Amino acid sequence: MKYRELGQTRLRVSEIGFGCGNVGGLIIRGSNRERLEAVQLALDLGINYFDTAPSYGNGRSETNLGKVLAELEPKIILASKVGLSLDQLDNIPSAVEESVEESLDRLQRDSIDILQLHSRIALTRESSKWSNSLSIKDVLNENGVADTFDSLRKKGKTRFIGFTGLGETSALHKVVDSERFDMFQAYFNILNPSAGYPVSREFSGYDFKQLIDKANRKRMGVAAIRVMAAGALGGETSRKGYAAPVIRGQMVPGGEYEKDRDRVTKLGFLQEESRKLPQVALQFVLSHHAVSTALVGFSNHNQIRDAVESTSFGPISENNMKKLHDLWSQDNW
Repeated sequence: MKYRELGQTRLRVSEIGFGCGNVGGLIIRGSNRERLEAVQLALDLGINYFDTAPSYGNGRSETNLGKVLAELEPKIILASKVGLSLDQLDNIPSAVEESVEESLDRLQRDSIDILQLHSRIALTRESSKWSNSLSIKDVLNENGVADTFDSLRKKGKTRFIGFTGLGETSALHKVVDSERFDMFQAYFNILNPSAGYPVSREFSGYDFKQLIDKANRKRMGVAAIRVMAAGALGGETSRKGYAAPVIRGQMVPGGEYEKDRDRVTKLGFLQEESRKLPQVALQFVLSHHAVSTALVGFSNHNQIRDAVESTSFGPISENNMKKLHDLWSQDNW
C-alpha cells in the first residue's frame, strides 16, 4: 500500500479507502464474522482510512463498524458525516451536534478524525435542482455548518472537517475558496473526470470545473468518491456478494447507471495486461496527483485485494489519457 498526505492535515492516508456505504454493502449487510474478516483483511493490506455516515443503512454502517473497531482496536483514520434536512436549518448547531453525538454513540467512540457535511450545497436553497440543498449562507455564515464544525473540533469531537462536493458547481467552488474546510469528497471517475480534468463544451456530463485542482491549490485533501460510478465500472461481477441492487436515479445529472454502463463499453482499450476494469478505474483516479485517497465500497474480499493491487500499476499512460480526452469530447459521451 502507498500513502498520501491529506492536504495540510499531516494525516497519511492509504491510497485506497474503505467505503462503508450501501453500494458495496459488506459492512451494512454482512454477518459480524464477515465484517470482522473484511476489515482485518483491509488492515493487513495497509488500508487505514475508513469512511461511514449516519445515512448508510440508516445507522447500521456506523453501528456495525463500531462493533468491529471495538473488537479489533486498530489504529485507523475514521471519517463520518452529518446530513441536514431543510427543517433542521433553523438551528444548525443543535441539529449538527445531535447528529454527531448519535454517530459517536453508534461508533462507540468519543471522537472521530474527520467530520464531513453530507448535504448538497447550492448558491441559494431556491436555486438548487435538488431538494434539501443547503445554501452557501447555511454553510459559511455565522452559526452555520462551518462554525458548528469548528466548535465541535474545539470540543475534541473531531480533528478535521470536510464536506461532500455535490450540488451546484459554482457554490462548491465558493466553499473551497472560503478555506474553512480541511478536505472534501470529490465525485470523480473515468466516466466523469470533470472535477480533475478540463472537459469540452460538448461534454454531456455534469461539469465540476476542476474542483479538485482548486482544492489542491488551497492545500485541501481530496477523497475521491463514486470511483466505480456506483458499480457501472465493475460490471455484473461487482453486484455479487453484498452489493446493493443496481442503483437507480442519479447522483449528478448525466450520471444515471444505465448511461454509465453504456459508456463503459467504449473503454476496452484500457484493459491492458489482463487488468480488470475496476482496477483500471482506480488506476485512473489515483493518476491524479491531487487525489489523497480513493474510496471504494466493497461487497466481498476479492474486491479488497483487487483494489489494493491496483495501487501498484502506476498512472494511466499518456496515450490512453489522450484517448480518454477524445472520448469525453464526443457529443454522445
